[in-house]
Amino acid sequence: MSNPWEEIRLDDYENHMRLDSVRQLQAMNAIMKMQFEVYPVETAMVLGVAGGNGLEHIRTDKYRIVYGVDVNEAYLSAVSERYTDLSDVLTLLHLDLVQDAERLPQAELLIANLLIEYIGYEAFRKAVLQSAPEYVSCVIQINMDENSWVSDSPYLHAFDGLDAIHHQMEEKALAAAMEEIGYVEILREAERLPNGKALVRVDFRREAN
Repeated sequence: MSNPWEEIRLDDYENHMRLDSVRQLQAMNAIMKMQFEVYPVETAMVLGVAGGNGLEHIRTDKYRIVYGVDVNEAYLSAVSERYTDLSDVLTLLHLDLVQDAERLPQAELLIANLLIEYIGYEAFRKAVLQSAPEYVSCVIQINMDENSWVSDSPYLHAFDGLDAIHHQMEEKALAAAMEEIGYVEILREAERLPNGKALVRVDFRREAN
C-alpha cells in the first residue's frame, strides 16, 4: 500500500501551511533555526524534510553532514534544486520510516517536526533507536478540536488521504514512549497557532549508560 504523503503535491502542502489562517510554515522555520543552533553537534537528520523549509539555517561551518529523509521522492527533488549551496553537507534519503527505519544512518541530532503524527510512537522509536542520536528535537501539533486536525483552507481536500494514517498526539504519551528507550525530556515549548491549534516542541537527550 502506498503512503498517502506520496500523493500530496508539494505546492498544495506548502501553500496550505503558509496561509495566514494556518501559519505553520513560518512557525516551523523559526523553530528549525533554533533546533539547528542549540546543540553541540556536527551531524543531524531531519525526518520528514518535505520541501526543505528551514534548511537555510544549516551552518556549513558547524555541520559536517545533514540527512534529509522523506517518503515523497518529488519533495526530495525539490529540496535538491532549492539548496544547491548545501550540496557538500546535505544528503537526501528516500525512505518510508514505517517500513525502512533500519536503513537510517546514525546522527547526533534527530529533528522530527510534524512527523510522529503520521508514523506513530512505535515507528518513531524504532527510527530513534536506529539513528542513535544524542539529542532528539521534535514538534507535534496539539489540536483543541479532535475532529478538525487539518486547518480549513482551499487546499483542505489535498490531505483527505492522511486520515488513514494520522495519530492524535499527546505530550505525556510522547515523553513516556521516549523514556522507555532511554531518552529524558530536557525542553518543552508551545506556540499557539490560528484555529485553536498549537505547535509543541519537545526535546530529549539520551541518558548516560
